[in-house]
Amino acid sequence: MKKPIKKVAVIGSGIMGSGIACHFANIGVEVLLLDIIPRELNEAEKAKGLTLENKAVRNRIVNDSLTASLKSKPSPIYNLKFADRISTGNLEDDLHKIKEVDWIIEVVIERLDIKQQVFEKIEKFRKPGTLITSNTSGIPIKFMNKGRSEDFQQHFAVTHFFNPPRYLKLFEVVPGPDCKQEVVDFLMMYGEKFLGKTSVLAKDTPAFIGNRVGIFGIMSLFHQVKELGLTIEEVDKLTGPVIGRPKSATFRTVDVVGLDTLVHVSNGIYENCKDDEALELFKLPEFIDTMMKNKWLGSKTKQGFYKMVVENGKKNILSLDLNTLEYRPNKRPNFATLELTKTIDHVIDRFKVLVKGKDKAGEFYRKNFAAMFGYVQNRIPEISDELYRLDDAMKAGFGWEHGPFEIWDAIGIEAGIELMKAEKLPVAKWITEMLVSGNKSFYSVKDGAKYYYSIPSKKQEKIPGQDSFIILNNIREAKTIWSNPGASIQHLGDGVLNIEFQSKMNTLGSEVLQAINKGIDLAETEYDAVILGNQGANFSVGANLGMVFMMAVEQEYDELNYSVKYFQDTVMRLRYSSCPTIIAPHGLTFGGACEMSMHADKVIAAAETYIGLVEFGVGIIPGGAGSKEMALRASEGVLKDDVKLNKLRDYFINVATAKVATSAYEAYDLGFFKEYKDLVVVNRDRQIATAKRHAIQLLEDGYTQPVPKRALVYGQQALGMFLVGTDSLEKGHYASEHDKKIANKLGYVMAGGNLSEPTYVSEQYLLDLEREAFMSLCTERKTLERIEHMLKTGKPLRN
Repeated sequence: MKKPIKKVAVIGSGIMGSGIACHFANIGVEVLLLDIIPRELNEAEKAKGLTLENKAVRNRIVNDSLTASLKSKPSPIYNLKFADRISTGNLEDDLHKIKEVDWIIEVVIERLDIKQQVFEKIEKFRKPGTLITSNTSGIPIKFMNKGRSEDFQQHFAVTHFFNPPRYLKLFEVVPGPDCKQEVVDFLMMYGEKFLGKTSVLAKDTPAFIGNRVGIFGIMSLFHQVKELGLTIEEVDKLTGPVIGRPKSATFRTVDVVGLDTLVHVSNGIYENCKDDEALELFKLPEFIDTMMKNKWLGSKTKQGFYKMVVENGKKNILSLDLNTLEYRPNKRPNFATLELTKTIDHVIDRFKVLVKGKDKAGEFYRKNFAAMFGYVQNRIPEISDELYRLDDAMKAGFGWEHGPFEIWDAIGIEAGIELMKAEKLPVAKWITEMLVSGNKSFYSVKDGAKYYYSIPSKKQEKIPGQDSFIILNNIREAKTIWSNPGASIQHLGDGVLNIEFQSKMNTLGSEVLQAINKGIDLAETEYDAVILGNQGANFSVGANLGMVFMMAVEQEYDELNYSVKYFQDTVMRLRYSSCPTIIAPHGLTFGGACEMSMHADKVIAAAETYIGLVEFGVGIIPGGAGSKEMALRASEGVLKDDVKLNKLRDYFINVATAKVATSAYEAYDLGFFKEYKDLVVVNRDRQIATAKRHAIQLLEDGYTQPVPKRALVYGQQALGMFLVGTDSLEKGHYASEHDKKIANKLGYVMAGGNLSEPTYVSEQYLLDLEREAFMSLCTERKTLERIEHMLKTGKPLRN
């Protein structure tokens, strides 16, 4: 099945339907979004004298839903202008338009009778061969497509997105009983390559893979929390970032998702999985029943396991006491076992330590992991034939850094079995057979690829689909040619080097800068091209602020000046080396990392890149060639002077307000990326492989070292514009006196100084102005207060 997807119809415009529509619009697909017509007029429509036959009324439900979705935070769409790719309509007037689409996705209410009615209507207009899928989270396919035509059934599957569709990577593909294999293969490929998802093939079992395992984990905790005498804050502390899970951990996540949603899925598993050995765990504890009756459903009802109250004008978060079911002030959890992991940077290395803890935390982890291992071993082959799919589903759908079998490997298979035995949980036959066959782990890495234990063959087999990716964890040991404590360089083959940041939060300190210079040296002499790419949680939070603060406080200004100059020179080498340089940003890409991105020959950005020059938040201006670069970019092209000045003003405002792009596509609008050369990839797993391919292409096209540029600066003309603006902001109380001082320093740099007329200047001229302004701000007490506050709290200070 090779036909391209040009147009998609989404039936149902609720939170999921609108979110799915937005994500298809994100990737450039035209979308038809349809929903039911209202049965009665609302007050606004009555006041306008409209009738139920009016088009605006008939499309009110779909239009209101889409509008609400586009206004929601975080946004479901990469750039608001992409919403133009979505057209709306209703199921009575516009259903005939589905004959023009390539894929129909049903996202209506989770009721079998309604879904069957919708499919019956769809079949009247659907052209043969059109893909038809449902976003159901658990209704059996054989019931949904009953009575439909052979062609419908051959092209019917479940494609289960997780909410929110833009951000959660899990895409479960569940084939119908008569679905063609080529349709399944296409959906798996499309989810990964085009939608940027982790495509997971699941069986048609209740809750599929992600929710079956994920809801078990939560329900298991619900029963353990009272047994171990833990508070909800303690459980959230134990099940959050320390074990590679989201900050919202367990109870905060339930509040966000909605307790009613969790209960609905849990009840579905309880009613439809009577052979599940852990069935009793899916029965709701008493405190959940009470919360449901009280409508304490979480964020949507303003209270759940947590409740925000305002006392004396100050917001406070209260926690639910599960014994009294009354809200009380938050208690800060403290566990000796967690203290032991503070020096262990890699989450995967913490599990062995956590299960050996002597306190309540250690007991919790032993019970929790034993229960999880006992459960997932029995889900094979029930919900999947391959164990890696369970890990993929938990990582992509629930934000776990490591799946249950990966955690079991980290603890040790035999040690995991001992945990299970302590809880009187039997070991699955296939686990015993695996150990007997000589396999001591679920996973292994060889020749740059990851292998998993296959139960039928009783040996390690290569996980399919890796050929499109370069996974640094799989090649780091074999391919690293140089390293220091903050970074390493891998040879990816074909003369292409990759420089991987490995400092805390990938901050850009002297070790990372040394690695970049070393990488370029090697590429200019022995190899051919350089990529700056890593697969950490975020690309980089920017320069090492702690180092800047210490040198400024100690008044080591010569050393600080040298460090800033070294940073500038390194960034400029990315532009003016004799080898192609490619940067692959993703996630947080702040400050110095943004400056580096703007200077590489090409950017291969993940769609989810949040990039910006954020230095104003700590009382300084971009000092690593960012201020220079924004002035240069404003002057480029054959635009008239007044247009260039407007562009310069916009860039100045973006920097002065520390504006951050909320997607790579927004970064084009803010001037951080250039549309004619920089590229966005939706699937982050493909990023470094794509960067390598483009590096090779640059070489094949005859890469030549760039010639230094000159920037047109406007001197007093631009400076006057900036000073008037900052003065009015201070007078209007939008900016403090120190804000104004920082902005004026930035304005001086971007104007090119106090020149009397427009002048072409070298980049080095602007770099010197930039460094001088940066240094002068580092002598300011208020700037040092801002830096110190950021280092201590992670939040900006307005002083």
